[in-house]
Amino acid sequence: MNLKLKEVLETEKTILQNLYSLYLHDLSKFTTLLDIGEQGNFEYEEIDDFWELDGLTPYFILLDKDIIGFMLLLERPFLKKDYDFGINDLFILNKYKGQGLGRKAIQELFKVKKGKYFVIELIENSPAVSFWKNVYSDLNIQYTEKQDVVDDEQCLIQTFTIK
Repeated sequence: MNLKLKEVLETEKTILQNLYSLYLHDLSKFTTLLDIGEQGNFEYEEIDDFWELDGLTPYFILLDKDIIGFMLLLERPFLKKDYDFGINDLFILNKYKGQGLGRKAIQELFKVKKGKYFVIELIENSPAVSFWKNVYSDLNIQYTEKQDVVDDEQCLIQTFTIK
């Protein structure tokens, strides 16, 4: 099995929108701020920004040739201050969860994107918090963590450097 990241092309936006709806559905379990839209899906209204703003880069996570998830990477010039990168969203389809594929996708990213990172999780999203703490442990990453309110939600923010 070959896992890789592939930058999402604007022509593939509909696929990413569909995956985002699934991601937001999963996330809605941990927040009251996400609701289903009029069309019966969870809408990510800022998706066009990914191709209009420099520094927002969506990636499909591919297993062999199949899309099994996505990741949204924030980087400069979108990020202005202390960090080189932020992993904003990470999603693996349920069928593939628990197989270490999310961690492998993160490892693939770290091979080519070195620098200072931040990751934000909703405090209530215990699966995400557990996932990231396991990634840090498995990859021997030293991180710092704080709690803060982000977009009206209590969140954990971890920062670390990949060399």
